[in-house]
Amino acid sequence: MAIRIALTLDDNALAPVVFGPHNTNLERLEGTLGVSLATVGNEVVIEGQERGVAAARSVLESLYQRARAGADIDQGEVDAAVRMLPPEPATGTAGSDDGGGMEDLTIRTRKRSIVPRTPTQADYIRAMRSSELVFGLGPAGTGKTYMAVAQAVTMKISGQVDRIILSRPAVEAGERLGFLPGDLREKVDPYLRPLYDALYDMLPGDTVAKAMESGEIEVAPLAFMRGRTLSNAFVILDEAQNTTPTQMKMFLTRLGENSRMVVTGDLSQVDLPMGAKSGLRDAAEVLAGVRGVGFVTFSRSDVLRHDLVTRIVHAYDKADSRAKGEE
Repeated sequence: MAIRIALTLDDNALAPVVFGPHNTNLERLEGTLGVSLATVGNEVVIEGQERGVAAARSVLESLYQRARAGADIDQGEVDAAVRMLPPEPATGTAGSDDGGGMEDLTIRTRKRSIVPRTPTQADYIRAMRSSELVFGLGPAGTGKTYMAVAQAVTMKISGQVDRIILSRPAVEAGERLGFLPGDLREKVDPYLRPLYDALYDMLPGDTVAKAMESGEIEVAPLAFMRGRTLSNAFVILDEAQNTTPTQMKMFLTRLGENSRMVVTGDLSQVDLPMGAKSGLRDAAEVLAGVRGVGFVTFSRSDVLRHDLVTRIVHAYDKADSRAKGEE
């Protein structure tokens, strides 16, 4: 049954932020949910089938709350709000102070605030807040490492930990450090660059540089973890699928008092020698059900891409399917 409702955004200054330049965010929402949206000042009239109208109202209320918190609302935020819809969108009044009773899963850093864009990302944030050791498993592009670094930064800012330690195995895709040019730092920096990039997204450059100089932030290859006890720290092991079971056990047993660990990796992208078992796979089997250990598994549906990248991937998938059909 088609219905029509009007939604008023209390803050006139935030309405254009929610609507987007020339109402582009509303157009995105129309195409996604199959509703019609029309604006008069700070009021939105929503028309369509009852379920779509309820969903559109819930998304607009969510976007309004994000705008009130200072977030920039772009089409990516619109898509994220749609993905985060509950099975039955709750009703409420836009502009209510409690945000519709929604759980606050925002990670706040010095340079930006990060909100979950898929239900799995929301589960990941909850796990990092509640468990001392969390495994984030799944494909690239799901935000596993980025959100772990964000959580580490916010805990450091709030004083919950004193240090951030970011690590990766230093051997990937068959390349060994001894064959690469330069000193040790020049050899390992290319492997650690994604961790640096995430840090600079969260903190001003001079803050990162000073923290690295003082040892409050450390970015190091996995081999540097041996023999240490990591207390009062947030420790991240990235690309953990490329560890051996021995390396993984060594890393996990570095956990000290008042510390958190997050281990991320993609078991479909193991670069270990043929026949070698991944330490990440081994840990997932050994630690399943252990109290205090959380596992969050991302899927392809959690991969967040630019629209054009999505269309490119789909085009290649179709080409591959045609090629296989011709064989």
